[in-house]
Amino acid sequence: MPRATRDQRDFAQHLRHDQTDCERRLWHHLRNRQLGGFKFRRQYPCPPYVLDFYCADCRLAVELDGGQHYDDEGRAKDRVRSEFLASRGIRVIRFGNHDVLGNFETVLEVIFEACREFAHSSAPSASNPRT
Repeated sequence: MPRATRDQRDFAQHLRHDQTDCERRLWHHLRNRQLGGFKFRRQYPCPPYVLDFYCADCRLAVELDGGQHYDDEGRAKDRVRSEFLASRGIRVIRFGNHDVLGNFETVLEVIFEACREFAHSSAPSASNPRT
């Protein structure tokens, strides 16, 4: 993955200090390996983007979408972004802010299950030896 420029790192730091209520709520449950022991970072630079939350071990990005993501232009930008990340082996899960506010337990379950599935699929086994 290309290194972030100084401007991208500064922008990510700004976003970490200026979180939305939904980002703050989710971060409270993802930080310090609280969700199944998986390590997440918030506002993680992945040039040319900054990911809301990222688990490097699972190659999973979690994006929280506010109102600007629901018009045609927003959906198109999100599609381009998700395709770019997928081309780099990063899976993207998106939740609307309304999900975080109204279905929080489900949001955590979906994130945990995605991490668990990745961990299980990449675990060494007799049929899937990793060298």
